[in-house]
Amino acid sequence: MELDPDDVFRDDDDDPENEFYQENEKEETHFHVAVSCIAQSLKTQIINRSYDEIAICFFNTREKKNLQDLNGVYVYNVAERDDLDRPTARLIKEFDSIEESFTKEIRSQYGILSGSRDNSLYNALWVAQALLRKGSAKTADKRILLFTNEDDPFGSIKGITKIDMMRTTLQRAKDAQDLGISIELLPLSRPDEEFNVSLFYAELLGLEGDDLTQFLISAGERFEDMKDQLRKRMFKKRKVRRITFSIANGISIELNTYALIRPTFPGTITWLDSLTNVPLKTERSFLCADTGALVQEPAKRFQSYKNEDIKFSVEELSEIKRVSTGHLRLLGFKPLSCLKDYHNLRPSTFVFPSDEEVVGSTCIFIALHRSMLRLKRFAVAFYGSSTHPQLVALVAQIHSDIYSATPRANDDQVNKATALMRRIDLKDFSVCQFSNPALQRHYAVLQALALDEDEMPEIKDETVPDEEGMARKGVVNALEEFKRSVYGENFDEEHEFETKGKVSEASRKRKAISENAVKECANYDWLDLVETGKLKDLTVVELKYYLTANNLPVTGKKEALINRILVHMGK
Repeated sequence: MELDPDDVFRDDDDDPENEFYQENEKEETHFHVAVSCIAQSLKTQIINRSYDEIAICFFNTREKKNLQDLNGVYVYNVAERDDLDRPTARLIKEFDSIEESFTKEIRSQYGILSGSRDNSLYNALWVAQALLRKGSAKTADKRILLFTNEDDPFGSIKGITKIDMMRTTLQRAKDAQDLGISIELLPLSRPDEEFNVSLFYAELLGLEGDDLTQFLISAGERFEDMKDQLRKRMFKKRKVRRITFSIANGISIELNTYALIRPTFPGTITWLDSLTNVPLKTERSFLCADTGALVQEPAKRFQSYKNEDIKFSVEELSEIKRVSTGHLRLLGFKPLSCLKDYHNLRPSTFVFPSDEEVVGSTCIFIALHRSMLRLKRFAVAFYGSSTHPQLVALVAQIHSDIYSATPRANDDQVNKATALMRRIDLKDFSVCQFSNPALQRHYAVLQALALDEDEMPEIKDETVPDEEGMARKGVVNALEEFKRSVYGENFDEEHEFETKGKVSEASRKRKAISENAVKECANYDWLDLVETGKLKDLTVVELKYYLTANNLPVTGKKEALINRILVHMGK
């Protein structure tokens, strides 16, 4: 769940009745809550998991629309889209007005009617199972998200009819689960009574014990997550690739590589046809310089040698340029003291042994790992392709030297630090809860353009420090007590900094670069470059003048730099 920035630094003894605790309670129908969650999920899914396919299915409806022609089930869709397909801008735009069109075109009926053999919940599970027929259980995760405010769907039915309906519905759900389809319930409780999952859905979902008691709590958190999803690219936790690690004398083992944390950048630009909006495909043809005829044969290249043209095929050139087979090859070992922080040029990759193809890989890997730890060495290896060969460092583990002389805090300093940490503790904190404001604005602009929205969604910068929260009396007092405990009563931070002259060479260099960037930046009319579309004509060095002068990151490719400038200028 998302953190409330206003609640991060709230004192534990604050009055819960004050304005910070007042919530704007607004009565909303269960239908509005459900469709709002679905609408928000559709908007974020295009960014989060653009290849996922979804279908929207209403049950307990008066009108019916499904391939099985079953009563009480209406599959909602728009033109030029399959019932189960990736979300589109048209689907999202039209679904935003579903509440108005639903009452006119679809309409609902209240529960399963007494005396009727139509079981709309059974029919809905059947239709959903049929919609999810694409893909196998091994290659796709299939889920049914069930929104309902009726904890006893067969409450108005009596006797043997009710028992029979419950039995067939549970069997239908089990059949779907046996096919690899998971069913998740999102219950909507009435204002005067709590949703009783034990009446029917506990058996359908297989809930018992602690899972049953905690179900409503976890379901409430799930609702909040669906309503407050961030626009972020989701990368599934999986192995990136399988590589062979060549050690020596023909000994090789198998490794799996895993990506840990990766930065997220805006998606690549896709050029579209201005009339059909279809992605453009680039094709290249070769014409004979003498006859003008289209050359059908594969192109050959040559190299002049002793007045003779030596011809090479594309395959021969590829073999000549091949520097590495793509395997990881051990070159040797170096002491850990030789490994510097600035050697880390990109996010690290985690490697783990695998015995799937090469039996014994784990044993060799463990022996190598233990030896590197014992001897305090890291391995130097060669890895890369013919176009990007590189040296890499394989680090088993880095231990700090426990025997080195390091300052130790006394009991009073520890107590003061503990009090400060408790005062500014971020409950249930996760780095994933804070979004990149530049990316959020980028995705918001795309959403506004795709959905023809008049106003762009408001973007809140969650990375800005909570100055109001940090200025609260309890936080300020705890911070001052900690500073006095560590530095003493008469410590002057600015005077201490000036007298000791703790300005590193790197700081001087950064200052010089910043001053030069400000000077160079003044030579460009950036607003005119943006409005005339000439920003792309500048070099990367020139673009970095603006970014450095405005204290913006300078990492990434040219497209990322240009996008960062446009966002900063509000374009």
